[in-house]
Amino acid sequence: MLNWEEPSSSLSFTSSSIVSNGTSNCNNTQPFSSHDTVGANLDIIRLSRLSSNLERLLVDHEFDYSDAEIIVEGVSVGVHRCILAARSKFFHELFRNGRNESSHQEGKPKYYMNHLIPHANVGHDAFKIILSYLYTGKLKPSPPEVSTCVDPVCTHDACRPAVDSAVELMYASSVLQIAELVSLFQRRLLNFVDKALVEDVVPIILVAFHCQQNQLLEPCIQRIARSNLENISIEKELPKEVVNDIKSRRLKSQSDEPEAQTMEPMHEKQIKRIHMALDSDDIQLVKLLLSESDVTLDDANALHYASAYCDPKIVAEVLELGLANVNLKNARGYTVLHVAAMRREPAVIVSLLTKGANALETTADGKCSVRICRGLTRSKDYHAKTEQGQESNKYRICIDILEREMWRNPTDGFESILSPMLADDLYMKLLYLENRVAFAKLLFPTEAKLAMQIAHTETTAEYAGISEPKSICGTLREVDLNETPTVQNKRLRSRMDALMKTVELGRRYFPHCSQVLDKFLEDDLPDLFYLEKGTPNEQKIKRMRFCELKADFQKAFSKDKEYSRSTLSSSSSSTSSLRDATKYKMSKK
Repeated sequence: MLNWEEPSSSLSFTSSSIVSNGTSNCNNTQPFSSHDTVGANLDIIRLSRLSSNLERLLVDHEFDYSDAEIIVEGVSVGVHRCILAARSKFFHELFRNGRNESSHQEGKPKYYMNHLIPHANVGHDAFKIILSYLYTGKLKPSPPEVSTCVDPVCTHDACRPAVDSAVELMYASSVLQIAELVSLFQRRLLNFVDKALVEDVVPIILVAFHCQQNQLLEPCIQRIARSNLENISIEKELPKEVVNDIKSRRLKSQSDEPEAQTMEPMHEKQIKRIHMALDSDDIQLVKLLLSESDVTLDDANALHYASAYCDPKIVAEVLELGLANVNLKNARGYTVLHVAAMRREPAVIVSLLTKGANALETTADGKCSVRICRGLTRSKDYHAKTEQGQESNKYRICIDILEREMWRNPTDGFESILSPMLADDLYMKLLYLENRVAFAKLLFPTEAKLAMQIAHTETTAEYAGISEPKSICGTLREVDLNETPTVQNKRLRSRMDALMKTVELGRRYFPHCSQVLDKFLEDDLPDLFYLEKGTPNEQKIKRMRFCELKADFQKAFSKDKEYSRSTLSSSSSSTSSLRDATKYKMSKK
């Protein structure tokens, strides 16, 4: 755990006290007397009290005498321009120029953080830390929820959230021209350079480069240059000047090692062409390049590249070619799913899993995909409360999907979820599926959208039904009467296949929610299908039942998560026990 409380955290006040005492005694050859020591201690007490009093301006609403507002992540933070101008040259220039971003001239001047600090997302938590320092001279620790990950075995001394938190504070301090904070966070980031994973050194390089901190930049470049991080990743993520520096160092290192293997220029050029075709979303060009050379998708690590940098639809299209090994490991020992877990894009992860990606595969240091994903995810993001009907945090969705894949059992055939009366009726099946997916979209929009995206449901036309009223799904699309029976049948079956795949994905990753929905559709749908029909009292009863359904879904969703955690924990324990038993047998031999 990082210890953010350092003796230098009160730098701006305590150092001035020491200088004052030192100046008053510069001509005195006698050592400090007890009177001098008492005076120094009193100065520290007075400054500490002043610091506490100024802090009340930030934390106590009774002392809200702010004369300006800074909007951070949609939250208005009251500030005092005189304090900020005195403590920061940036704010001094800002307020002296009188720039006011308020939409009206009346009231307090208003400023937006994304305008003050462009090209970076400085959040509310980071700004509160910096603001507190400007007012009190004391540096508060970053809240654990933004500086720790959700990997249960991580020590959080150099995980990605800890690095990102320090990088964010470093950049904000640099832009706001708070030199002592820049120096402090530079020292913190220097401690991360050798501890953190090489991928996590990349954001440190970026902030060191943009803040022109060469003392921090040099060890970062050294770490990357001697690592096995691929050149393509370096080229995609780092500034050109830094890339050239790293490449020149690697070339020199290879010249010093005659046995070092290098890729043939033509082979490397062909691989780059495939990557460029993927960047341009041109699968046809990828197929052409493959046919004109002896390079395969696996030679180019095309799935790794697409999973890291391309649109999720391109990943799905590459998978559909059927020419790449979905469980291939690259030179660093990472599978495609490991790379996707680093990116934390749910659509990419689900696409890989549905094509057979193995969630149990581990890296050289023993991490599976879900642990990689957990190590990158802030506690704040994972535990964020999501109301029904609101977008869920996609990082938590990635973790939930991967955890479920770790212990899932093969799902039953889809036909088992349909009642016997629907088995031979295409239209009734479609009506059932349309309403099932509609309820899923209503109650869990992010999860439903993900399943529909993987199943390509949006590419098929919604089934209009055979009746004219308005269903709970909304207004139904009109049927094209000029459509031939053959074309209509093909369209309906295409829609049904997409909806079936959507439902199967939901049952695979959210089984308890699916069970609740199964029961509802079987018992209550006939009554609730038309909420606006019936007497006022009947309508009231239907709406109450619908609210009960939402509560049942929330319980089922929580049950899914808890079951996932408990099963995963049990599985890890069993694996550990098996490993210990194997080691014991080996030692006996």
